[in-house]
Amino acid sequence: MSSNMVLLCIVSLLGMVLSQDMPYDELMAQIQACPQQCHCPPNFPRAVYCDNKGLKSIPQIPPFTWYLYLQNNQIQVLSADALRNATQLRWINLSRNKITSEGVEKGTLDAMPRLEHLYMDDNLLSWVPFPLPASLERLSLCRNRISKIPDGVFLGLDKLTLLDLQGNKLMDDAVTEVSLKGLSNLVQINLAKNQLSSMPLGLPPTTTQLFLDGNNIDKIPVNYFKGLPKVAFLRLNHNKLGSSGIPQNAFNISSILDLQLSHNLLTEVPLIPPGLEHLYLDHNNIKSVSGSNICPVDVETMTANDSTPRLRYLRLDGNNIEPPIPRDVILCFRLLRSIVI
Repeated sequence: MSSNMVLLCIVSLLGMVLSQDMPYDELMAQIQACPQQCHCPPNFPRAVYCDNKGLKSIPQIPPFTWYLYLQNNQIQVLSADALRNATQLRWINLSRNKITSEGVEKGTLDAMPRLEHLYMDDNLLSWVPFPLPASLERLSLCRNRISKIPDGVFLGLDKLTLLDLQGNKLMDDAVTEVSLKGLSNLVQINLAKNQLSSMPLGLPPTTTQLFLDGNNIDKIPVNYFKGLPKVAFLRLNHNKLGSSGIPQNAFNISSILDLQLSHNLLTEVPLIPPGLEHLYLDHNNIKSVSGSNICPVDVETMTANDSTPRLRYLRLDGNNIEPPIPRDVILCFRLLRSIVI
């Protein structure tokens, strides 16, 4: 090898060290400690790739690991021993394995004081694992068998902003103010494709994105959203909501931007809040739409600057509405760019 090539190799290696903010000796130790079943790329020395390896257990993970990929294996147990030295972990992907709730060994997760992202989608969990580290920011447990959220499981998780529980077996008695207590900074919660028959209780007032598609919800309690003043994106597609189950001012929330009520049992268009920008009402039983009934402002006193409703997209296909859209609807929603009927 020429002297120039040697110099390039040294510069490249130094660049890797500097870019990862890792001392040279730690970099070498990490590479040497890489599990035989896994891949530890030199240009990303804090990551350990053990995905798609047919593993039935977790190998010993090196101490300098930040990012650990274990998805698409046959792992049944989340082992405390295998992760004992991996106290610097920030990110773990354990999706698409065979981990049961009983297989999450006690003290495994809360022994990771820096863990921020935990993905355990498509496993065999029966309840939300606990205790969880206080550092956690994102928790995804989609498509398990979860029917229980243990009381107090989220206490102390002040940094958690995203909780994804879609595709489980949660019923109304599992999603309560007690079970959700501690989520003081939650932004997004996904409870789609569960077995809820009513709007969930106990959601934190910081909730901005609420996804409830594919449940059995048939009504919205009066003033339900007063406790959720920041909701901007609300999805209730594929439920059993009829017009009689939606109070007149149910969606009169100044923060709401996107409202999805597709595939329900509505016979009327609900009152549209002035700030709403996207409304999905397709595949209901609506027969007509009238600006006099749904316009949130007085058209005659409307000013272009302040009171013009913000609706830009309206979807009404899959109903019994015959075109054209009435003129009073167009006059009210002057910013509409797209209407699907």
